[in-house]
Amino acid sequence: MAEITLTDASFENEVMKATGPVLVDFWAVWCGPCRMQDPIVEEIAKELEGKAKIAKLNVDENPTATQKFGIMSIPTIMIFKNGTVVKQFIGVQSKETLLGELNKLIN
Repeated sequence: MAEITLTDASFENEVMKATGPVLVDFWAVWCGPCRMQDPIVEEIAKELEGKAKIAKLNVDENPTATQKFGIMSIPTIMIFKNGTVVKQFIGVQSKETLLGELNKLIN
């Protein structure tokens, strides 16, 4: 399964009301490091299909969620569980780092 594309309108239902872990990649088209992070996030989405939700939010197109979570640098990756941020990363992260954090939250 490919990652979910979030919008300000869908953020509440897809992330805040989700029961399992949700990884949200805050990114922008013009961001070079975001393009480096993208294939890593895609691989994680395939590996954890059915176990965790993997989502992307374009910060330029969705200012409400971007401001709500105080995103100042991208890529920023936040991992949510039951509507709460449990981990945040700024900058490009390795597949191993992200999988390690997500696997801790998968029941």
